[in-house]
Amino acid sequence: MQLKKRKDKWNDLFELALYVTAAVCFVYFWVKGIPAKMFEAGLTVAVLLIIRIVVKITKTTLFAALRFSVLLFIFVTMFLANEFGFYKVIPYLDKIEHLFSGLILCFVGLLIYMKASSGEKTAAPSAQVAIWFCLFFSTAMAGVWEIYEFTTDGLFGLHSQNGSLVDTMTDIICGTIGAVATSIYLAFKAKHRKMPLIDVQS
Repeated sequence: MQLKKRKDKWNDLFELALYVTAAVCFVYFWVKGIPAKMFEAGLTVAVLLIIRIVVKITKTTLFAALRFSVLLFIFVTMFLANEFGFYKVIPYLDKIEHLFSGLILCFVGLLIYMKASSGEKTAAPSAQVAIWFCLFFSTAMAGVWEIYEFTTDGLFGLHSQNGSLVDTMTDIICGTIGAVATSIYLAFKAKHRKMPLIDVQS
């Protein structure tokens, strides 16, 4: 319990640092007269607040690993990639983001499985079923995201997929690799009866 509180404390500090960074960026780009960057800083704050609102409304508790992963993903995508332009500095940063999204979506799948299982009185949640659900959920969401990008590109003339099937498929493959790696990690944790959210029986 004490370790859990300690992890939550570090996540609280991490989230606070994101708010502060967003505020500093907003002021800096306001002085520089770059509205687009100011908007991105404001959008980051909005995303953080929306996550908090959704968690509160759904009465969901984000376990430490999931919360840290989400915060880190926001930092990489919204600050490093967009706000600071690291797409030009770090090769294949977009693919790294998709790889990381596979991890996050696996944890989200685990959360969904546990929420869905909470009303079941007939059997305790199964770690094995949960892991398979996480894997399939994450892989499916990688495909759904590419459908979304394909649709918005066609409707609004965007270039999220660079008009390339190779870009689309490598994004899905990276997301799937992240999902598989996370599923293996969860299986390892389940074997040692330390899987998040699930009380694995010996």
